[in-house]
Amino acid sequence: MALLRSVIDPELGADIVTLGMVPSVTIEDDGKVTVGVKLTIGGCPLRAQIKKDVETRVALHPGVRSVSIDWGEMTSDERTQVMTKARWNARQQAPDTEVPVSCRILAIASGKGGVGKSSVTVNLAAAVAAQGFIVGVLDADIWGFSVPRLLGIDDRLEAEHVEGSDKPKIIPNVRTIGRGSLKVVSTGFLVGEDTALMWRGLMLTKAVEQFLRDVRWGELDYLFIDMPPGTGDVQMGLARMLPRTDMIVVTTPALAAQKVAARAADMARRSFLRVSGVIENMTSFTCDHGQSYALFGEGGGQALADEIGVPLIGRVPLEPAVAAGGDAGVPISLDGVGPAADEFRAIAKRIIDDIAPPTNMAGCSARMLTLVNAALDAHQANAS
Repeated sequence: MALLRSVIDPELGADIVTLGMVPSVTIEDDGKVTVGVKLTIGGCPLRAQIKKDVETRVALHPGVRSVSIDWGEMTSDERTQVMTKARWNARQQAPDTEVPVSCRILAIASGKGGVGKSSVTVNLAAAVAAQGFIVGVLDADIWGFSVPRLLGIDDRLEAEHVEGSDKPKIIPNVRTIGRGSLKVVSTGFLVGEDTALMWRGLMLTKAVEQFLRDVRWGELDYLFIDMPPGTGDVQMGLARMLPRTDMIVVTTPALAAQKVAARAADMARRSFLRVSGVIENMTSFTCDHGQSYALFGEGGGQALADEIGVPLIGRVPLEPAVAAGGDAGVPISLDGVGPAADEFRAIAKRIIDDIAPPTNMAGCSARMLTLVNAALDAHQANAS
């Protein structure tokens, strides 16, 4: 049941246990687990997402062999109780973070530095935004921030008073990309690019908490988090504050990098985060005459994916154009040509279509909640 509390109903803004959507859990001696889940509406389009989240979270528990779901539909009275809870939460309880519950959160992580994690984060975020989505980029690599340069943004972050808050909120820097947009936050917008941040672990964690709680993110479809390398305070803080986060692990083909990256996946699972896949970066270098060279070895990405039981979702070749685009603040995934640009766009499409599809908010109980709240507000306005 504790694991199931990390499964959030994106429409109602609370976990499925608190909302009373889990009437039963059956555990058999052979490790088969059956979770009863009652939906507010049987045909809810979020059913597939809830199914995936329940299965992946419960499967993390030692001894679980298989997970199945026994679906049900709430009675009218049960639905009324859930809607009452959701409305009370929305009106009376401030959210733990400013990240919308409907936002898909992807932490891009690595076991060690130097594998191109920040470049992968920026290129994937830009490629997803180019498909018409509102995408946040949180540079959680507090010491080694590089996102501002990679995106060509150097504006300072400003704070403004916003409606419903008793203190100013930080406003992200925004960059329009095609039909979508990027909302970007980094410590690089607070200090100079050449300034060394000599902060201990507690300050690092507090900085990430501030970026999640005190930034006015507003509407978001996706949030990409560029994680610091390793398995330290920031990673543990993120797991506590955003338990619905999916992690993508970046490695190079080298065996040493693969073994170190496995520790990042182990940390995620010990924190009950879902590891969605592996990206192998800097796979090979191809000369103008067509000969390819595996400068950093071969097979590390697939070996890591096999070891931790997740898909290898992309292999990005080593190309000078990727670094040149980063230095110029123009991600190659936008208008670049060549195998690396194509691969970044292909990975972004796979994220949208399979790894973390955008939340479909149409047709479920949240629409009823919105209508009820609107009617109540209109009634109170007329009464006054």
